Amino acid sequence: MNQAQTLGDRLRDIRKRRGLTQRELADLSGVSVSLVTKLEQGERDDVRLETAHKLASALRVPTTMLMVQPERAEEAPPATAADWQEVHKALAGRIPHPDEEPSPSGTREALQALSPALASHQYSTVKEVLPKLLRDADALAPGPETRQIQSSILNTTGYLLTQTRQFAIAELTLLRAIDAAGEHRLDAAAAADTMLWLYLRQGRLAEARQFAARWADETEPRFSRATVLELILWGRFLLNMTNAAIRDNCPGEAEDALQLATAAAARIGHEVRRHPNSQCVFGPVTVAYIRAESRVIMRQPDLCLSIADSLPGEVPYPQLVSRLRHRLDIANAKTMLRDYTEAFAILQEVRARAPEWLVQQRYGRDILGRIIDRRRKLTPEMRNLADVMNIPL
Repeated sequence: MNQAQTLGDRLRDIRKRRGLTQRELADLSGVSVSLVTKLEQGERDDVRLETAHKLASALRVPTTMLMVQPERAEEAPPATAADWQEVHKALAGRIPHPDEEPSPSGTREALQALSPALASHQYSTVKEVLPKLLRDADALAPGPETRQIQSSILNTTGYLLTQTRQFAIAELTLLRAIDAAGEHRLDAAAAADTMLWLYLRQGRLAEARQFAARWADETEPRFSRATVLELILWGRFLLNMTNAAIRDNCPGEAEDALQLATAAAARIGHEVRRHPNSQCVFGPVTVAYIRAESRVIMRQPDLCLSIADSLPGEVPYPQLVSRLRHRLDIANAKTMLRDYTEAFAILQEVRARAPEWLVQQRYGRDILGRIIDRRRKLTPEMRNLADVMNIPL
């Protein structure tokens, strides 16, 4: 197939090869026939990744086969970049170093002191400290410990930039974090794990699949002597492979990776974080969350909720991003089943737990948008949340 074709050209060619009419494709995919027609006639040249996945699933091809270019999630508005200007300056080395020389131990302790704010997703607090932390890390004397500290700080910064949708600078920062780790492969792997999350947030599915597969191969441990840390990082690369493959409509590849991740999680036997201050967690519950998320993507909300119901009511580290994301998956499943009241209650719960996190989630906005579209009358609480999440009414 000619790579220069438009999305509409590809859609029409594959649809005809499958022997489907536009109406039949619309019925199979759940996408309106008018949108299918507009795409094929060139009146629309782009769609959301979710819509492309629906069409690809109906046509039984990888999602990326339809996409001329991967859908890139929108960057944060200029106001966000302005708000993080001091962090950007520090990354560029444009903050003067103080006369007093920083020490590795002091810099590491300063990073660890951010743990409470990071754990509770207080990004406005963290960004005030990051510039000096980045400056001090740059000023440390060269050495193996310095490289580890620099990699950790850059990884944390890249995570926060990704979380706040500053994707371009986040990618450059994470590349530096991988490079800074040097021979410390597990530190490099931790930064690579964050990079994969960036790719997934941007819809760069082919890159995510390839990147995750390479790192999974490089970090695959021998089970008989594997450390917990090795299993955590390997398992997370497998979960990233699952995430990318299921979105790219490759369920077989996704299930193979998920089975390996299940084995790694069973070997550990419980949920564990990469280190006490990390958002990086792995274990049987985390694997179950990804399995539930896969069912939502495959439009099987009943199976998603069945998996969720089988999990313990209280799980370790409830404030972590993976836990919050799982609650959004449940809310999404509820909207598919037209239980809009319960879906909205879950959004309110997530807002109470992590308001600065929720406001950055396009996924959350999409769920709330569907709830609003199907309500004849909005409650004051719905109007308030829509306002907070920048959804026009």
